[in-house]
Amino acid sequence: MPEYKAPLRDYKFVMQELLDCETHYSTLGYEDASLDMLDAILSEAGKFTEQVIAPLNQIGDEQGCTWTDGNVTTPDGFKEAYQQYVDGGWPTLSLPEEFGGQDLPHSVNTAIGEMMSAANHSFAMYPGLSHGAIATLLAHGTDTQKQMFLPKLVEGSWTGTMCLTEAHCGTDLGMLRTKAELNDDGSYRLNGSKIFISAGEHDLSDNIVHIVIARIPGSPEGTRGISLFAVPKFNITDDGVVEDRNGVNCGSIEHKMGINANATCVINFDNAKGYLIGEVNRGLNCMFTFMNAARLGVANEGVAASEASFQGALTYAKDRLQMRSMSGVKNPNGPADPIIVHPDVRRMLLTQKSFAEGGRALASDLAQLVDTVHASNNENHKALAEAKLALLTPIAKAFLTETGLESTSHGIQVFGGHGFIKEWGMEQLMRDTKISCLYEGTTGIQALDLLGRKILGSQGELLKGFAAEVVSFCQNNAGTPSLTSHCQTLASYLKEWQSTTMEIGKKAANNPDEIGAASVDYLMFSGYVTLAYYWAKMVACAQKKLDAGTDEKDFYLAKIQTGQFYFDRILPRAKGHAACITAGAESMMALDAEHFSF
Repeated sequence: MPEYKAPLRDYKFVMQELLDCETHYSTLGYEDASLDMLDAILSEAGKFTEQVIAPLNQIGDEQGCTWTDGNVTTPDGFKEAYQQYVDGGWPTLSLPEEFGGQDLPHSVNTAIGEMMSAANHSFAMYPGLSHGAIATLLAHGTDTQKQMFLPKLVEGSWTGTMCLTEAHCGTDLGMLRTKAELNDDGSYRLNGSKIFISAGEHDLSDNIVHIVIARIPGSPEGTRGISLFAVPKFNITDDGVVEDRNGVNCGSIEHKMGINANATCVINFDNAKGYLIGEVNRGLNCMFTFMNAARLGVANEGVAASEASFQGALTYAKDRLQMRSMSGVKNPNGPADPIIVHPDVRRMLLTQKSFAEGGRALASDLAQLVDTVHASNNENHKALAEAKLALLTPIAKAFLTETGLESTSHGIQVFGGHGFIKEWGMEQLMRDTKISCLYEGTTGIQALDLLGRKILGSQGELLKGFAAEVVSFCQNNAGTPSLTSHCQTLASYLKEWQSTTMEIGKKAANNPDEIGAASVDYLMFSGYVTLAYYWAKMVACAQKKLDAGTDEKDFYLAKIQTGQFYFDRILPRAKGHAACITAGAESMMALDAEHFSF
């Protein structure tokens, strides 16, 4: 099993050097978020993930969760580890002091979230979903609801879920059948069934608060008639005291490809008491608070997968002796050279490294944008942050999880046959990571959101704002020798991104299927170009450190060299996606459905 090590040095580079979190936090009024405190928190989080969470990863995969008469038991060690997580105050970091939180920036919690997911994906999901439930209640809940639910959710003694999917409908939420009928006391009774509910039932917390979409009788059909409810596993009083069991039961747990230690449940609501969140028939709007938070969290899972797989593959590649280098013996005292000397192994390792570190820069920047939206008093700054988040969230969620999955495949490949064997843990990473491409909106759904809703829906305004940022960077750095080529290349790809967008828009005016046909290739093209921008920024930052003189020359040279690899060997993939977009929808849609056969 790979021994996970928290990438603390890289987080210091990204947060402190690249993104200047010190100025960022100071501007937003986070007085307690000093660099010393940040270093201390990340260091302790690294110890916790390495020493407590990571050792449970393989055990959790092997044992999985067990279901007995509606009750779910988590694998050995999970309950004790979760209690340590709560006792350490980890759930409270970025949450409001009013409800027991520490009121630190969201971006601090994002760094810890990556560590936890890389160390143990299944474990990280239990507290991870609670943050979305908390964000939803903070944004849309009544004062009474906040007092009922938030103190225990913030503390971590209760956890939360998101209940959307039903057996007959997945993404098409307008087809839901779960009903919510008004009670005399103003609460609602819910009846229906939800599937694929992550952490829907378990033995880690004292209560579980389900955030549920349902339809009130008489509401419009489709998504216009969806309302949102908080439905606790155990009924509670207005001041948060636990009472009797609510009509919420786990009908079964899924037997899955991966994340076996996280209970993915069928949850049945049988006259369950729930509380309306927000306005009637505005549930989907409220739910997007949860979904957007979850999508950024899943993007972070993609980064975590790349990092964990890279660490395992790198350690093995340095130790494994196999063949001699084509350019001459590198290990004269051994029977063969370590496989890291072979170009193809380096191709895979550098691909993983470039996705992990580039993805971390992108995810950390988005986390700081969330900080701005939450805490800034400058409405213009908030609006700019929201616009950039709107554009980059679907790119980050889909692109970073697809590249995370690719990284885990490379990790298996570096090990060769040993990668296919369970005891090494590399194949578990791939099985666990695939779900990240699926939940919170598949890659295809994110692609439609990006191209149809965000880009074309804004008539290109969202892309124009980000493009101006990239152009400004290129203009300011074009004269730096180590960046001249990168800036020219980036400017060229940005121009192609904009022209391709216009071409799709023109074609879609005559054939709307052109949007769906182009969307995934468009998202992947956008992702490669976006990550190139963040790599160019990292190269610029590293070059400044080298020019100023540093004792960490090797660290910064590695950044520059990895950035060069990304521009030389990864970014050109975008050209293939551009060619597919140009080919249009005709060949994709020409074959009649009845002629698909086997």
